[in-house]
Amino acid sequence: MPVQPKAAAALVAAFTLVAMIALAIAWEWWLAPLRPGGSLLVLKALPLLCALPGVWRRRLYTMQWASMLILLYFAEGVVRGWSDHGLSARLGWLQAALAVIFFACALAYVGPFKRAAKRAAKRAAKQAASEPTPPA
Repeated sequence: MPVQPKAAAALVAAFTLVAMIALAIAWEWWLAPLRPGGSLLVLKALPLLCALPGVWRRRLYTMQWASMLILLYFAEGVVRGWSDHGLSARLGWLQAALAVIFFACALAYVGPFKRAAKRAAKRAAKQAASEPTPPA
Protein backbone atom coordinates (compact mmCIF):
# COMPACT_ATOMS: atom_id res chain seq x y z
CA MET A 1 0.00 0.00 0.00
CA PRO A 2 1.58 3.35 -1.03
CA VAL A 3 2.24 6.04 1.53
CA GLN A 4 0.06 9.14 1.43
CA PRO A 5 2.45 12.00 2.22
CA LYS A 6 1.09 14.86 4.28
CA ALA A 7 1.72 17.73 1.89
CA ALA A 8 0.38 20.35 4.30
CA ALA A 9 2.90 19.30 6.97
CA ALA A 10 5.77 19.56 4.48
CA LEU A 11 4.59 22.95 3.28
CA VAL A 12 4.27 24.34 6.81
CA ALA A 13 7.71 22.92 7.66
CA ALA A 14 9.25 24.66 4.64
CA PHE A 15 7.62 28.00 5.41
CA THR A 16 8.57 27.73 9.09
CA LEU A 17 12.17 27.06 8.06
CA VAL A 18 12.14 30.17 5.83
CA ALA A 19 10.71 32.17 8.75
CA MET A 20 13.48 30.90 11.04
CA ILE A 21 16.14 31.89 8.52
CA ALA A 22 14.64 35.37 8.21
CA LEU A 23 14.37 35.64 12.00
CA ALA A 24 18.00 34.58 12.55
CA ILE A 25 19.28 37.15 10.06
CA ALA A 26 17.04 40.00 11.22
CA TRP A 27 17.63 39.26 14.90
CA GLU A 28 21.42 39.21 14.74
CA TRP A 29 21.86 42.06 12.24
CA TRP A 30 19.15 44.62 13.01
CA LEU A 31 16.55 43.83 15.64
CA ALA A 32 18.53 42.89 18.75
CA PRO A 33 22.14 41.93 17.97
CA LEU A 34 24.54 41.08 20.77
CA ARG A 35 26.77 43.95 19.64
CA PRO A 36 25.68 47.20 18.01
CA GLY A 37 25.95 46.89 14.24
CA GLY A 38 25.38 43.13 14.19
CA SER A 39 27.16 40.04 15.39
CA LEU A 40 28.61 36.90 13.90
CA LEU A 41 25.69 34.97 15.37
CA VAL A 42 23.99 35.79 12.08
CA LEU A 43 25.93 32.77 10.79
CA LYS A 44 23.52 30.53 12.71
CA ALA A 45 21.26 30.87 9.67
CA LEU A 46 23.71 28.88 7.49
CA PRO A 47 22.76 25.37 8.69
CA LEU A 48 19.12 26.26 8.15
CA LEU A 49 19.94 27.48 4.65
CA CYS A 50 21.65 24.15 3.95
CA ALA A 51 18.49 22.29 4.94
CA LEU A 52 16.13 24.49 2.94
CA PRO A 53 16.52 22.91 -0.54
CA GLY A 54 15.90 19.39 0.76
CA VAL A 55 12.99 20.44 2.95
CA TRP A 56 11.48 22.36 0.03
CA ARG A 57 11.79 19.23 -2.15
CA ARG A 58 10.32 17.11 0.67
CA ARG A 59 13.29 14.79 0.90
CA LEU A 60 12.87 12.36 3.79
CA TYR A 61 16.53 12.27 4.75
CA THR A 62 16.72 16.06 4.93
CA MET A 63 13.50 16.26 6.93
CA GLN A 64 14.94 13.75 9.39
CA TRP A 65 18.26 15.48 10.02
CA ALA A 66 16.68 18.93 9.94
CA SER A 67 14.23 17.84 12.64
CA MET A 68 17.22 16.98 14.85
CA LEU A 69 19.09 20.17 13.93
CA ILE A 70 16.10 22.32 14.78
CA LEU A 71 16.31 21.18 18.40
CA LEU A 72 19.47 23.28 18.78
CA TYR A 73 17.52 26.35 17.70
CA PHE A 74 14.74 25.43 20.12
CA ALA A 75 17.28 25.22 22.95
CA GLU A 76 18.85 28.55 22.00
CA GLY A 77 15.43 30.18 21.81
CA VAL A 78 14.46 28.96 25.26
CA VAL A 79 17.78 29.99 26.81
CA ARG A 80 17.67 33.45 25.27
CA GLY A 81 13.98 33.79 26.06
CA TRP A 82 14.70 33.22 29.74
CA SER A 83 18.04 35.01 30.02
CA ASP A 84 17.76 38.01 27.68
CA HIS A 85 15.59 41.06 28.22
CA GLY A 86 13.23 43.06 26.05
CA LEU A 87 13.00 42.39 22.34
CA SER A 88 15.74 39.77 22.37
CA ALA A 89 13.79 37.66 24.88
CA ARG A 90 10.65 37.86 22.75
CA LEU A 91 12.62 36.88 19.66
CA GLY A 92 14.03 33.92 21.58
CA TRP A 93 10.54 32.71 22.42
CA LEU A 94 9.49 33.23 18.79
CA GLN A 95 12.43 31.13 17.64
CA ALA A 96 11.52 28.39 20.11
CA ALA A 97 7.90 28.42 18.89
CA LEU A 98 8.95 28.24 15.24
CA ALA A 99 11.29 25.35 16.07
CA VAL A 100 8.45 23.43 17.74
CA ILE A 101 6.20 23.99 14.73
CA PHE A 102 8.91 22.84 12.32
CA PHE A 103 9.69 19.79 14.46
CA ALA A 104 6.02 18.74 14.67
CA CYS A 105 5.48 19.22 10.94
CA ALA A 106 8.66 17.35 10.00
CA LEU A 107 7.65 14.42 12.19
CA ALA A 108 4.12 14.47 10.78
CA TYR A 109 5.56 14.28 7.26
CA VAL A 110 8.19 11.61 7.96
CA GLY A 111 6.04 9.44 10.25
CA PRO A 112 3.90 7.69 7.61
CA PHE A 113 7.01 6.75 5.61
CA LYS A 114 8.70 5.32 8.69
CA ARG A 115 5.62 3.30 9.63
CA ALA A 116 5.31 1.95 6.06
CA ALA A 117 8.98 0.94 6.07
CA LYS A 118 8.52 -0.83 9.40
CA ARG A 119 5.46 -2.71 8.08
CA ALA A 120 7.37 -3.73 4.93
CA ALA A 121 10.29 -5.00 7.01
CA LYS A 122 7.92 -7.06 9.18
CA ARG A 123 6.26 -8.52 6.09
CA ALA A 124 9.63 -9.41 4.56
CA ALA A 125 10.77 -11.04 7.81
CA LYS A 126 7.54 -13.02 8.05
CA GLN A 127 7.82 -14.13 4.45
CA ALA A 128 11.45 -15.16 4.90
CA ALA A 129 10.56 -17.15 8.02
CA SER A 130 7.72 -18.99 6.27
CA GLU A 131 9.77 -20.05 3.22
CA PRO A 132 11.40 -23.47 3.49
CA THR A 133 15.16 -23.46 3.53
CA PRO A 134 16.80 -25.35 0.66
CA PRO A 135 18.95 -28.34 1.62
CA ALA A 136 22.67 -27.71 1.54
